Amino acid sequence: MATKVIMPQLGESVVEGTVTRWLKEEGETVEEFESLLEVNTDKVDSEIPSPAAGTLLKIVVPEGETVKAGTVIAWIGEPGESIPDEGGAGRLPAAEKPGETQPVPSVAVPAPGRDQDLGFISPVVARLAQEYQVDLSQIKGTGQGGRITKKDVLAYLEQREKQPESEQPAIWETPGEGDLFRPTELMFPAGQPAVEAKPPAAPQPPVGTSTGSRLIPHTKIRKNIAEHMVFSKRTAAHVTTVMEADLKQVVAHREANKAVFARDGVNLTYTAYFAAATIAALKAYPQVNSSWSEEGLLLHSEINLGIAVSLGEEGLIVPVIRRADGLSLLGLARAINDLASRARAHRLLPDEVKGGTFSITNHGISGSLFATPIINQPQCGILGVGAIQKRAVVVEGDAIAVRPMVYLSFTFDHRILDGALADGFLAKVVETLQNWSG
Repeated sequence: MATKVIMPQLGESVVEGTVTRWLKEEGETVEEFESLLEVNTDKVDSEIPSPAAGTLLKIVVPEGETVKAGTVIAWIGEPGESIPDEGGAGRLPAAEKPGETQPVPSVAVPAPGRDQDLGFISPVVARLAQEYQVDLSQIKGTGQGGRITKKDVLAYLEQREKQPESEQPAIWETPGEGDLFRPTELMFPAGQPAVEAKPPAAPQPPVGTSTGSRLIPHTKIRKNIAEHMVFSKRTAAHVTTVMEADLKQVVAHREANKAVFARDGVNLTYTAYFAAATIAALKAYPQVNSSWSEEGLLLHSEINLGIAVSLGEEGLIVPVIRRADGLSLLGLARAINDLASRARAHRLLPDEVKGGTFSITNHGISGSLFATPIINQPQCGILGVGAIQKRAVVVEGDAIAVRPMVYLSFTFDHRILDGALADGFLAKVVETLQNWSG
């Protein structure tokens, strides 16, 4: 009997996955637990092992398609063995093909961010609502404070598919100024579309491209990063403050302890010191470890520290050290080593990039002195760490000395923090680094 290959649920909050690459083709043999395909969820690529040994009889879900967890994506069995027809169960609702149904009036979908009537709208919810023409006012949110989540939209779409066409909710639009809201089925005669159907326009090359230009399609990771960054800039009032720190004490401590840490299998990097100093500052200024909501400020009881990791041309990912405030310098260094190495090897689990309460990005690795990083929503702020450079500075007694210096930039949400509080937090980071005693 043929064995199903299903889309796994790769985390508690993960409800869908995208097939990025099949590692076997139809007709090829595969061993049990051998890597069969790669799945992407929230910028995390995971290799999925084969549930059985045999021949890959049929690939149901092709590369690039997104399906819900639990969906049958392939079949494994003996050559020539028959397999049942699963249909399209589990797939996200597909857009109608031209000519199959009457044109549907478009729905006004709120942009991602804070909506006066609906509350917070995430980029994913806004995209699904736009793509499947969902009136979000018809959905009861189950998230915090009644927030509409992606799970709510998917459940609504699934329920809408099961309804007969005559029972599906009418789409509401706003008539001319002064008129009442009314269903579009009353505004337009039967059989006539609300908006005149136009043939799709031929794709135009981007403005300013030459005849020799080459279009490189965006990867899913790059699209996710772009969506999240634009959403963050549109949501929070970004302000950046910059200070510099003398790392003489940190450098001395690291030189004295690198070998000791190495005996425990840990590479003691400067990132561990910046993480420890950030944790000390978050404890001193708990308001920085928070998230904004219309109802009030959500102070997080745990410090879940996100550490940005570059994946080269693929983009950036921010794995999270959970309950980082309970770790020593050795524990932080070990966690950073582990998450960074697994991130670059695409071995992170989806839940390991969720739930962060504050983030650090070390842009100085590439030589950058200071930057103005974008806040990783829904966090309050992000610490940018520049390149460590030896510079001549004025020290106590007006003497000039050569010291290892670093610029630290703190981008914060001005809705939550004012300048004095933000500067106090960053000053605490600087103080901890400059007075490091181990």
